[in-house]
Amino acid sequence: MTTPHADEVPVTVSVFSQRFSSTPRGARLARHLALYELDSWGIPYGTCVSDAAAQIVAELAANAATHGRVPGRDFELTLKCAREPFALLRIEVADTRSERQPILTLSDSFTESGRGLLLVDALASRWWVLDRDPVGKTVCAELDL
Repeated sequence: MTTPHADEVPVTVSVFSQRFSSTPRGARLARHLALYELDSWGIPYGTCVSDAAAQIVAELAANAATHGRVPGRDFELTLKCAREPFALLRIEVADTRSERQPILTLSDSFTESGRGLLLVDALASRWWVLDRDPVGKTVCAELDL
């Protein structure tokens, strides 16, 4: 049996992962279940973190159901919450469409749609897009707790 070194800090991570149908109903369900899960992890409904996470999940799930939709394929929501050694909430939404949508800039702010990633950028501490193996992409957003 080995004992941990004094400089090693154990990491506790809570994880939730679920697939949803690529429909508006699936996107709404993803947001509702995300809030329920966060509340069970000690991030209560109506707090700043819960509200920001709900908005991020709503935007990314709606994008996956609308722009990342491939008939017959679901999108996947994964939440990861680490408390030690740092407090962090990671939101990942993966779909099966490999093409990435163009990212709008502030000069595009008068368009009628497509500002969801600007909102994600404003709410998240950081966010990025990863290629998904074998097909698709994953949009990740993190909130510092």
